[in-house]
Amino acid sequence: MTEKKFTIIEEKTQYQGFFCLKSFTLKHTLYKGGWSQPITREIFQRGNCVAVLLYDPIRDEVVIIEQFRIGAMQMPEQAWLLEIVAGAIEPGETAEEVAYRESIEEAGCEIQQLTKINDFFTSPGGTSELLSLFYGRVDTTHIGGIHGLDHEDEDISVTTMKFDKVYQLLLDGKILSAIPIIAIQWLFINREKLRQTN
Repeated sequence: MTEKKFTIIEEKTQYQGFFCLKSFTLKHTLYKGGWSQPITREIFQRGNCVAVLLYDPIRDEVVIIEQFRIGAMQMPEQAWLLEIVAGAIEPGETAEEVAYRESIEEAGCEIQQLTKINDFFTSPGGTSELLSLFYGRVDTTHIGGIHGLDHEDEDISVTTMKFDKVYQLLLDGKILSAIPIIAIQWLFINREKLRQTN
């Protein structure tokens, strides 16, 4: 393939509600040369999102939230997932603004320092969502309880856990959502450096 290119032949909106489902007919260049046949794919469009790993390097504690997730209903005993704070970017907001806002709304946490970890596609085979992942330094001394916005029907349990306990939950397969898995693995790599800069 000398040049990676694609061309959209047709775009249709199949459903428009809180989320959007579109179908695209397109073709793209091939590694062996030339162009593919026209292919049709559906894509779930929900906009881009932000997630924040809230961590207190002094107390060595991670803020973990737990909430019901409809996508996990296929495993009824696991429908309440252990996660980190996350939310959608609304029109006119920056990713950083969402990180600060969601940390207050979902966990009652005021971020002291915000650091970008990475951007990544959550599931590019079927959704256009690009997620911005941050590390938010916090003081976990008084963090906990039930949080979330009533008008969004959020029911979020917030707890703080020592890093070793969180990492063991990951190793034991108790954390099933990809975003916190990525965040906790990043913290495993960077934890000592974060703790030394206090």
